[in-house]
Amino acid sequence: METTPSGSDISEINERIKEQSAFIDLIMMEVNKSIIGQKKMLERLLLALLGNGHILLEGVPGLAKTLAINSLAKAIKADFNRIQFTPDLLPSDVIGTQIYNMQKGEFAIKHGPIFANFVLADEINRAPAKVQSALLEAMQERQVTIGDTTYPLPEPFMVLATQNPVEQEGTYPLPEAQSDRFMLKTVISYPKLEEERLIMRQNLQGNAEPIKAVVDTQTILNARQQVKEVYMDEKIEKYILDIIFATRNPEEYRLSSLKPLINFGASPRGSIGLANTARVYAFIKHRGYVIPEDVRAVAHDVLRHRIGITYEAEAENVTSEDIINQILDKVEVP
Repeated sequence: METTPSGSDISEINERIKEQSAFIDLIMMEVNKSIIGQKKMLERLLLALLGNGHILLEGVPGLAKTLAINSLAKAIKADFNRIQFTPDLLPSDVIGTQIYNMQKGEFAIKHGPIFANFVLADEINRAPAKVQSALLEAMQERQVTIGDTTYPLPEPFMVLATQNPVEQEGTYPLPEAQSDRFMLKTVISYPKLEEERLIMRQNLQGNAEPIKAVVDTQTILNARQQVKEVYMDEKIEKYILDIIFATRNPEEYRLSSLKPLINFGASPRGSIGLANTARVYAFIKHRGYVIPEDVRAVAHDVLRHRIGITYEAEAENVTSEDIINQILDKVEVP
């Protein structure tokens, strides 16, 4: 049975985490040289990176999704590759292939763009299922099989996929099993008027400062270990489980009206993801313990793609967002 740390232990953890997480501000300051606003998107990218997960970004074109990811890779001195997903893309275009060498009379391996720390899968829903499943092995197993040989992917490794919610012609919607592999799904909205004024000015003047590497990949790998020290109380654990179970059995949480609207609830991957992300959120806020607000802050990003809605919900224009809002309003906060 795990012993609960005393108040002095928690304040000690808090001081240590405050010190260890200082590099987060450096990364944010550096990335903000090229990205104006979009604080939530940058935070979510860091959550996925430090939580050793992948992120799905949904938003109309032109909201600086690619620029944000590229800027983050530069600030961390990490390798970055972008793959434009199209209907004619093949798995070998992503993972690599065997090429026959005429002189040597043998096959040589040519690695694909998946071999990088940051892989941007642009418009992931444009590629057919074969390509998506090739990406799945890389995301889940952190390895790629070409021919008979399996190759480990570099560490840290993160897939950042984007999809356009507007244009649905010629797209292949992500199967539930695959979207569940994404730790977070973040919906990006338009910038505010003042932010857009600054974006417009910066682009017209063309005077954006170049982004310098402020940390290296080892700092990220160390931070992933440090996140595990963030204290999570049993009450918070129960709160997380209550939220997840309310997506499966809403009637047990005085939410009977949701029963006909939910096709399926969040899987155990949802509870692991919510606990892990809440912990990382506390870390990037320079805190050594998780509070209920951390869980609430990340709940939508962790759960919006893990709750299946019924035809009835669609007919009533109820989204998974609305369902999460009702659950957070109803489930008792510790």
